[in-house]
Amino acid sequence: MANPRLKDKYLQEVVPALKNKFQYKSVMQVPKLTKVVINKGIGAAVADKKLVDVGVEELTTISGQKAVATISKQAISNFKLRENMPIGAKVTLRGNKMYEFLDRLTTVALPRVRDFKGINDKGFDGRGNYTLGVKEQIIFPEISIDKVTKISGMDITFVTTAGTDEEGLELLKSLGMPFANQKK
Repeated sequence: MANPRLKDKYLQEVVPALKNKFQYKSVMQVPKLTKVVINKGIGAAVADKKLVDVGVEELTTISGQKAVATISKQAISNFKLRENMPIGAKVTLRGNKMYEFLDRLTTVALPRVRDFKGINDKGFDGRGNYTLGVKEQIIFPEISIDKVTKISGMDITFVTTAGTDEEGLELLKSLGMPFANQKK
């Protein structure tokens, strides 16, 4: 099986470019994408348990890998939430599936967002990891709009080996993430 297009681009173009830009002594120091975690919190699941199954099914369709339900860690009486209740769904992508998902996200899904001018570069956590919030799951072509009962969003976290936000930003930019050109 051939490597995904984005993985080949990373190995042939991104690694040499980042090595030169940040003056790394070895190619092993060049930051790389280790995993992509897609997380979907379903607040209405407290009242309707079937919503979690729908969320798991949607994430499985979007990512091409089986998603799992997430459960609450503690009880919060104001939200009518008990411990160990299913309240969301998540899936972790690594390897080729991670590169294929990132490719589909940047080339197909993000351009379908209404009034899209690029993604915000302020979602970094200080260690080179980036989290992107998506407001609607229907930007993914795998989701049939006819079958959607409720528009819901999700968080997509890109975990990298970068030591700083600047290195993480440069890595994701060179992999094709459409960051908005904001002046700081």
